[in-house]
Amino acid sequence: MTPSEFETLADAALGRLARALDECVPDLECEQKGAGVLELEFADGSRMVVNRHAAAQEIWVASKSGGHHFRWNGSTWIDTRDGSELFAAISALLSQQCGSEVVLGRR
Repeated sequence: MTPSEFETLADAALGRLARALDECVPDLECEQKGAGVLELEFADGSRMVVNRHAAAQEIWVASKSGGHHFRWNGSTWIDTRDGSELFAAISALLSQQCGSEVVLGRR
């Protein structure tokens, strides 16, 4: 995949994620911090960062429970360690960090 294709795919995923967060998690502050970086701040002050990593052509997620790397498989973003899909994995991480169930849509 070319760098341009990666940026287009990653930016689309981050945009969908930001919209889903606005719809599903009203108490969460989601702020874009530069190109390709979303910073999520929880009510307790903890944070989660989701960003594109151009050199690895991955989307990286840093949360309380650790770091996750997602690679495009031709149809979706998949965790390089456990094979989970990006939105399902972030839903689980958000649920864990919020203390209540979060299920993100993929609009």
